[in-house]
Amino acid sequence: MRRVLGGLFICVLSCTSVWAQATAQISGTARDQCGAVLPGVEIHVTQTDTGITRDAVTNETGSYVLPNLPIGPYRLEASLPGFRTYAQSGIVLQVNSGPTVNVVLEVGQLSEQVEVQANAALVETRNSGVGAVMENTRILELPLNGRAMIELVALSGAATPAPIVDGSGGRDPFSKGNVSVTGGLNTGLNFTLDGAYHNNPYDNGYMSMPFPDALQEFKVETGATGVQTGVKSSGSVSLVTKSGTNDFHGDLFEFVRNEAFNVRNAFAAKRDSIKRNQFGGTLGGPLVKNKLFFFGGYQRTTIRQAPTDQIGIVPTAAMMAGDFTAFASPACNGGRVVTLKAPFVNNRADPAIFDKAAVNYLSKLPSSNDPCGTVRYGVGSRENDYMAIGKIDYQMSASHSVFGRYLIDSASNPPPYDVFKNNLEILEPGSAGLAQAFTFGDTYLFGANVVNAFRLTANRIAGGKQP
Repeated sequence: MRRVLGGLFICVLSCTSVWAQATAQISGTARDQCGAVLPGVEIHVTQTDTGITRDAVTNETGSYVLPNLPIGPYRLEASLPGFRTYAQSGIVLQVNSGPTVNVVLEVGQLSEQVEVQANAALVETRNSGVGAVMENTRILELPLNGRAMIELVALSGAATPAPIVDGSGGRDPFSKGNVSVTGGLNTGLNFTLDGAYHNNPYDNGYMSMPFPDALQEFKVETGATGVQTGVKSSGSVSLVTKSGTNDFHGDLFEFVRNEAFNVRNAFAAKRDSIKRNQFGGTLGGPLVKNKLFFFGGYQRTTIRQAPTDQIGIVPTAAMMAGDFTAFASPACNGGRVVTLKAPFVNNRADPAIFDKAAVNYLSKLPSSNDPCGTVRYGVGSRENDYMAIGKIDYQMSASHSVFGRYLIDSASNPPPYDVFKNNLEILEPGSAGLAQAFTFGDTYLFGANVVNAFRLTANRIAGGKQP
């Protein structure tokens, strides 16, 4: 029985995937002014936005490491009796980064302090992979069509846009585009959100990404990456949602695209009729200072469009009366004369022979004043989408922290016939769906050198009407 249980335990461990934790670490060496290593130096780091702290002590080689740190700005302090306290601020940790921060202590009193401002870029020495971080400033300021985050992934090095799938032609209503990294397949990217699995197994793509105001940053990595990012062949995309801090922060936004602001295309009869509004806001802050934080965001998208770019042929009043002479004339047939066969005589027929079911259906088609029966119509759109995200971070103690995050994305674009009741659009598809992603994270420090990071993820996509 013990062998069976032991084998089952090993199987569970071997089948468990290892994911990038969407965190960072700081490591380095403490030395004196002569270059000699200093063991026993107390290293203390503080995330300046939240007041969360972590501690470590240098080993016999003077080295220290602080793994699994939340991203953000930090201040580092190092102290040892007989030396001045060393303090370095301006350390900004980015997702999946591991900068080296070496400490040099000067002889003096602990009450004396040496302050260092780290405004220069930190050197990454732990990871040999090729990667690029898209920080929050660029996420918010770079132009995006429809605020689709996937387009920013294509701006990373060795990445190019792949054929766009906007939901109307694919099976996933939440797919807003594709990216190819280092020439690989667009399905070869592994996506994580807050260190948790964020792939859509339905089409080997990605789950819904947070809208720009709710995303802190993301990193695209490829080539010689660590085992935690080696799930797929092309590379990995690690995204991190925003978290609350000790200060309240929020924003309101609205992005408008409207025909009133657009000029007419030189080859179009009139201006496009698109009306797209994307609006919402975010809010984050403390529930208990230095302990419990919240963040929430909401975005709604409405699209209204009724273009007239389709051409159809419908029966005219003359045709319904049995007179097809105009329809068969050279003007309607590229200069050719068409002669309809029996039961037509001189391109005319008795309406009494028409199938009653067909006549009934044709009466429900749009009418046309054109002698040839030509009618212009548009495949209209009345799309209503929304996305909401909420996140709670709780620092239970100096060695134990937990968080929970929930993301919901709803898309509703009914078939044009459901909206406009035009039988010419009866075969045009619509799309609808609901995507949900929940993640619970637990980080516990068993000691200065042992950290346990746990992620529990539940993802769901509910498909609605499809082509």
